[in-house]
Amino acid sequence: MATDTSIHDTVREHYAERIKSGTSCCGADNCCDTTNSLYPEQLLTTVPSDVASTSYGCGDPITLASLQPGQTVLDLGSGAGLDCILAAQKVGETGHVIGVDMTPEMIERAKANVKKLNLKNVEFRHGFLENLPVENNTADVIISNCVINLAPDKAKVFNEAFRVLKPGGKLAVSDIVTDGPLPEPIKQSLSAWAGCVAGAVEAKDYIGLMESVGFTNISITAVFFDKETVDAALDDMKDVVELKTISRDDVYKAVYSAKITACKSKQKSTGAN
Repeated sequence: MATDTSIHDTVREHYAERIKSGTSCCGADNCCDTTNSLYPEQLLTTVPSDVASTSYGCGDPITLASLQPGQTVLDLGSGAGLDCILAAQKVGETGHVIGVDMTPEMIERAKANVKKLNLKNVEFRHGFLENLPVENNTADVIISNCVINLAPDKAKVFNEAFRVLKPGGKLAVSDIVTDGPLPEPIKQSLSAWAGCVAGAVEAKDYIGLMESVGFTNISITAVFFDKETVDAALDDMKDVVELKTISRDDVYKAVYSAKITACKSKQKSTGAN
């Protein structure tokens, strides 16, 4: 049975290896990078190609967030820093962007990428999403890109997100969710956790977790993967999961990327206890 610690360790090692080898979150097939048109082409013209290519997400939280100049933005699981860089360009010199990630190699690369663009309004902090190194009521907007699904205790993640979000603030997330239960071998595979699949919960449960800590106006819009993308993710797990026992058709129908938005009421000032 996978524990919280073993999941954290496996995910951290997985992404450390990805940034060192230059492959995407799902392996050599690059199912999660910018060449798969996760972002509008115009959005990526503001960053060098080597920075744009270090994406490990499943969507475009920047466009979803509709960022404005002067806002403070928090990126949960900031990876190599692409979304932080794009956010920093949107909020401008009067705004501020904080990226939190648990993988030192990712933070190192993110800082190097920010330095290339000479951005002064971005910082990166080492930490876990379940215990954010951020003060209460800090962020106007929280973004995240295919990371919350990796967290073993999502209830803590949402509680922490709610705590650090300002009253009236917005959550804008791209994440992996499911419609129906995943096959048990995938749920128990640490490799599948690292590959953004096993940690995904059903959309209704995702909404329930957010509502339980106080988020309102929750919206989830499905963006289904093509079969090639799902195949690439499953093939990357073949050393751990006995794929012959799993119907890929079940996975094709069950797993999808989602655009998720929510708000924190202006009357709320902290997270749930």
